[in-house]
Amino acid sequence: MASRDLERGGGHGKNRGNNYGPYYVESSEKQWTSWLVPMFVVANVAVFVVAMYVNNCPKNNDGFEGRCVARFLGRLSFQPLRENPLFGPSSNTLEKMGALNWDKVVHGNQGWRLITCIWLHAGVIHLLANMLSLVFIGIRLEQQFGFLRVGLIYLLSGLGGSILSSLFIQKNISVGASGALFGLLGAMLSELLTNWSIYSNKAAALITLVVIIVINLAVGILPHVDNFAHIGGFLTGLFLGFVLLLRPQFGWAERHNLPAGARVKSKYTFHGGVSNAVQRREWERPLQLVPLPELCAYIEMALWKLIKHYYIYYM
Repeated sequence: MASRDLERGGGHGKNRGNNYGPYYVESSEKQWTSWLVPMFVVANVAVFVVAMYVNNCPKNNDGFEGRCVARFLGRLSFQPLRENPLFGPSSNTLEKMGALNWDKVVHGNQGWRLITCIWLHAGVIHLLANMLSLVFIGIRLEQQFGFLRVGLIYLLSGLGGSILSSLFIQKNISVGASGALFGLLGAMLSELLTNWSIYSNKAAALITLVVIIVINLAVGILPHVDNFAHIGGFLTGLFLGFVLLLRPQFGWAERHNLPAGARVKSKYTFHGGVSNAVQRREWERPLQLVPLPELCAYIEMALWKLIKHYYIYYM
């Protein structure tokens, strides 16, 4: 609930200057508990372990590219570095597990590969890079906007990246969660632009985020990196962010219950790409309510209560 800040007047009997000083309403945002992003990380790691188990380098390696790496791991040992320098399975294993392959998607009616490729990684280095980025970006977004919206952006951005990748890369397979991660970056940018007025240091927020995006896109120039998935995921997340990451609730209800001339105090600043409490400002125009974010928030709360109820009574 909003609380009144009477430091500049408007109190009961202690008005500085007049009897009808301005009110200040502090809008606070619900902080969600992040659990979906950690589950995504666990799922990606689990799928990689399964891929290495299926790969079974000691049995399936023909020896032409060298010996298996880390043979003490047994069945989980990596392909020779000449074949896979990222410490991972063979291309045949990745294709068998669901890697993106244009020919099989188009001519083999295997559209499910557009989704399964998001959960596969070419090696340990690839997996670590993506999972660290996901933790850094995703947890903060989920805390701010809830698991439903962040989950939708992640999955749909991964799908958008896969579609663009399959259109431009038709001779090689593609795997990785990079498209979904770039979708989160795109959503962060659209969230910054949409909620521009609630940031205290707008220039620093925008420059920081743009630098992060440019660096990640520059990495896509390197060999064996699918930059089309990055671009497709980024554009998908950017568009979804404009729809799903609006903040119409901050100060809206309080504003309609305040006397004329009242001001709203909102506390937000840029932190890791997402706003978080600091700024006081005056609302100069009414906020436009968008049903979709509100609907997502209600669904998230209902699902969260259901999960808590199940855990309390059945676990």
